[in-house]
Amino acid sequence: MRLVIAKCSVDYAGRLSAHLPVATRLLLVKADGSVLVHSDSLSYKPLNWMSPPCTLAQVDPEQAQLDAGVTEIWKVTQAKTADMLVISIHEILLDSTHDLGIDPGLQKDGVESDLQKLLAEQIELLGDGYHLVRREHMTAIGPVDILAKDATGASVAVEIKRRGDIDGVEQLTRYLELMNRDPHLAPVVGVFAAQEIKPQARMLAQDRGIRCLLLDYDAMRGMDDSHSRLF
Repeated sequence: MRLVIAKCSVDYAGRLSAHLPVATRLLLVKADGSVLVHSDSLSYKPLNWMSPPCTLAQVDPEQAQLDAGVTEIWKVTQAKTADMLVISIHEILLDSTHDLGIDPGLQKDGVESDLQKLLAEQIELLGDGYHLVRREHMTAIGPVDILAKDATGASVAVEIKRRGDIDGVEQLTRYLELMNRDPHLAPVVGVFAAQEIKPQARMLAQDRGIRCLLLDYDAMRGMDDSHSRLF
């Protein structure tokens, strides 16, 4: 990755036009070819950028640009759309290049597989008398996260998400339609379980007779200290 702190102006031309007047900014040139222009604000968001595939070419300024104080020009062209990001540099304050190597990727805590394992081990969170039949019960269109039985012996299909939205409810609905065709399982009811369930998803689930269950990940893994809470 190349890091450049420079006094520069920036112009974007293509599907839209944008201009940033001369100011000191951070320019990031990543190994994947992307170029990002940052200021000392807006948190992680760049002021402007060009996504790969793109090419960066350094060109000499014309005389009028030299007279205006421009020392070099970067032209970043998008290969698919021909959009162009033009960075006119007046002064470079820092220019360094660093090999970051191969990134192992984000290791997420509390992903769906962890929630599935914990709920299978604590199946009583579904209600009194519930017991686990199996995890990853296969259907013709993919596995439902948990198959359980309630206190009456009826089948229960549980779909687990970190954040529950309408797509998750639709997915569980498709599983239920298939599972209810199986005479060995029918009737099958659904439980939509997530750490957070959006109001629209909750409404759709209730309309389809699917119960919603909020999962407290910290409590499930024994990290919720009730003595440290006010209530």
